[in-house]
Amino acid sequence: MNEAPDSAHDADGPEPPVRPRRKGIYILPNLFTLAALFGGFYAIVMAMNGRFEQAAIGVFCAMVLDSLDGRVARLTHTQSAFGAEMDSLSDMVSFGAAPALIVYEWALKGLGKPGWIAAFVYCACAALRLARFNTNIGVVDKRYFQGLPSPAAAALVTGFIWIMDDLGFKEGVRDIGWLVWLTFGITVYAGLTMVTNAPFYSFKDLSLKRSVPFIVIVAIVLFIALINLHVPLMLFLLFVAYGVSGYVLYAYRRMKGKPVSVIATSTDEPDEHGLHH
Repeated sequence: MNEAPDSAHDADGPEPPVRPRRKGIYILPNLFTLAALFGGFYAIVMAMNGRFEQAAIGVFCAMVLDSLDGRVARLTHTQSAFGAEMDSLSDMVSFGAAPALIVYEWALKGLGKPGWIAAFVYCACAALRLARFNTNIGVVDKRYFQGLPSPAAAALVTGFIWIMDDLGFKEGVRDIGWLVWLTFGITVYAGLTMVTNAPFYSFKDLSLKRSVPFIVIVAIVLFIALINLHVPLMLFLLFVAYGVSGYVLYAYRRMKGKPVSVIATSTDEPDEHGLHH
């Protein structure tokens, strides 16, 4: 004689498997990332239509938005692997492909093959810099970037275009020899500086919650007023100063016998000890 089932589970058979919960996407930080991506895409479209001032402004807007998405994610505790990957892809478009295409359309096209090679060098270096940053994110000294950050490199290239456009170089730029070669030099410099080992200060150790002397607030007000004297020129000079600061710090550290590289190019290659010295 069969025994009666001792539970509903035995009578009805095995329970259906529990479906795993779907992982959602945090909307707030990714909205800033998408807005930054739109800034880069807008810049490309404007360059294709010969509106290079608007293209430069699009890149600078993308820079501001890119600086906010990570902070918003940390403040709202919405960091995610998806957001990190999305941010890298957005950076590649806004600060890698967009500046390369803009500068090529603006001036480098007049050089023929050297022109598109320079634009490609910049674009490739931006990709290498972002890949290295993502690889070393767990071991990097957060006070410094290894190599020029891609937003700063984009500011060098597009900031120069913005200044020249503001000065009246709107048409026939590709036929002005000295300007084309100067643009070539700035593009290659910005690209190669992204993949150097020179340390660039990251400003990540600055705390907005910490009290500061009153004079600091006055200095910030004066800085904002100075920027507004001539926005394109002042922003470009600011990023030029930042773009050479890494080499100055590199030379200073070598003179003092200190390590000149904040990290190695990779954490799993045994022959990179020399990069620290």
